[in-house]
Amino acid sequence: MKGSRSNIIILTGAAVILLLFTACLLSGAVDIPAGQVLKVLCGGDAQRRSWQVIVSDTRIPAAVTALLAGSALAVAGLLLQTVFNNPLAGPSIMGISTGASLGVAVVMLGLGSAIGTMSRLAVLGGAAAGAAAVMLILLMFSSVIRSGTMLLIIGILVGYLSSSAISLLNFFSTQEGVHSYVIWGLGNFTGVTRGMLPLFSLACLIPLGASFFMVKPLDALLLGERYAASCGVQVQRVRTLLLLLSGLLTASVTAWCGPIAFIGLIVPHVARLLTGVSTHGRLMTATAVCGAATGLLCQWVSVACSSRGILPVNAITPIIGVPVIIYVILQRKRIFYFN
Repeated sequence: MKGSRSNIIILTGAAVILLLFTACLLSGAVDIPAGQVLKVLCGGDAQRRSWQVIVSDTRIPAAVTALLAGSALAVAGLLLQTVFNNPLAGPSIMGISTGASLGVAVVMLGLGSAIGTMSRLAVLGGAAAGAAAVMLILLMFSSVIRSGTMLLIIGILVGYLSSSAISLLNFFSTQEGVHSYVIWGLGNFTGVTRGMLPLFSLACLIPLGASFFMVKPLDALLLGERYAASCGVQVQRVRTLLLLLSGLLTASVTAWCGPIAFIGLIVPHVARLLTGVSTHGRLMTATAVCGAATGLLCQWVSVACSSRGILPVNAITPIIGVPVIIYVILQRKRIFYFN
């Protein structure tokens, strides 16, 4: 019964994704007829050159980015919540997003005058380096600390240290640098260009695909580390691998889109509540589908609900996320997907 329910949810989610993807292609400051958008999607030329450029170089990359980023963050959140057996664990809680933000802050605020024109490549490099540094620290600690709770605390502390360094850089930076960094920190799905889209897709799809091979160890961890160890799971090794996968997913999205909040935290709960299952076979797929739909929803709202430009994604995600988190907190005694 639950299997058929989860299949219905996944199929419904796929239909919602198609609908929202279409809405993202049709929405924007410029009104483009649906027939012209379809012609561009089929490889033809639009009636106007400007329509061709807008659809192929802006709207399609933004929609694909939102889809992949939503799935990546949602799956990263699912991995972390299972590893730490904590319903409030998420990609940002481990400090990886903050580490990427620190890397961008160093580039924008600390090296802005040294590198001259702020290139997109420099920002991506800074975000990747910051996220990689935090991941390396966490992996080093995970090799000597066996307690998931203590490792979670270390991730929070690393995030606080990164936030402190960002505050210092903001304090000593120029007004232009602070403005540029604040804009980046608001988050958006429009920063991935058509040329960067293949690289971004690979950076998300490879760890996403690898995550699906971790279904059985994740199911064993649901019943506790001792039970998983008795089933032959190498808990330390699996935990390190799951941290690495979630870190790669988070770092990839943060590097290109900024620190997107709440998606990784709320979507796994939505997928569990909709499907009624806690095992990761169908739950992983449902989480990825719900994450993609959430990312596309945020992208559509950001371009369709403002006449002054594109709304920041982080201005939208709390509106969706806070009610879900409050519900989980209030109903925690009736929610049984954590042992």
